[in-house]
Amino acid sequence: MQKIILYYKFCPINDTEAVRLWQTSLASSLGLKGRIILADHGINGTLGGEISDLKQYVKQTKTYSGFKNIEFKWSDGSSDNFPRLSVKVRPELVSFNTKKLEVNDKGIVGGGKRLSPAGLHQLINQKNKDVVLIDGRNSREAAIGKFKDAIVLDVNHTRDMPHEIANPKYETLKDKTVVTYCTGGIRCEVLTKLMIDEGYKDVYQLDGGIVRYLDTYKDDGLWEGSLFVFDDRMSIDASEHTKVIGSCNICKAKTKEYINCANKACNELILACSNCQTQTSLCFKCNLVSV
Repeated sequence: MQKIILYYKFCPINDTEAVRLWQTSLASSLGLKGRIILADHGINGTLGGEISDLKQYVKQTKTYSGFKNIEFKWSDGSSDNFPRLSVKVRPELVSFNTKKLEVNDKGIVGGGKRLSPAGLHQLINQKNKDVVLIDGRNSREAAIGKFKDAIVLDVNHTRDMPHEIANPKYETLKDKTVVTYCTGGIRCEVLTKLMIDEGYKDVYQLDGGIVRYLDTYKDDGLWEGSLFVFDDRMSIDASEHTKVIGSCNICKAKTKEYINCANKACNELILACSNCQTQTSLCFKCNLVSV
């Protein structure tokens, strides 16, 4: 039986190339496929494979002192959801294009407070309208699933977020209690630091991200819709009664299905219902959509 694990850890890594070689050897020897990104401030990965092999990977990865407290999240899927194994060293785990992060074994220095799924409910019950949820993902991801009444930032890429949160239109939020969230926790952890640097005063992150929240509450909490994922699955549902909130880019019918634009030079993701998928596979940007 196969599964997918996703994980991240902010911690200092002195020799990223040595860790890359070790992680490449470890994951490939176990027949795992997926993506691992390394930077001098940590690791971020999503891998698929046999459960026994993934457990061995987890055990061996935790032998590295900086990785011993990584929380590995498990999800339905397999190695077939990834084309290959990719292990790369990059300047940033998440491409915010910001100044160098200061990290220690507890995470990002100067970041927001961590909030469990139950803690999120408790905070909202205590403060009600004074709590604002901010989606730490791009607008494409949020189109098929998000928290009720959350603010979706007007960005197509993570690198646009620092400029977006500095926009004066969000000035009134700086005195409110803000909770950021993202898929697994890594982007919203960075985002809390950026927001605090911008003058936001009371900032939290949803610890473990949407994945942990859905493990806890599935579709019976504050979440609505499907969770966008960056592999062949494209999206996952938490239950059999997941609400469809996405709208077809072409006919506006309800859908959660993304396809790639058939124009290889574009390859833009299109949110399209099954009916429209049979009639076109080209996005509006290519000016070739005909239904």
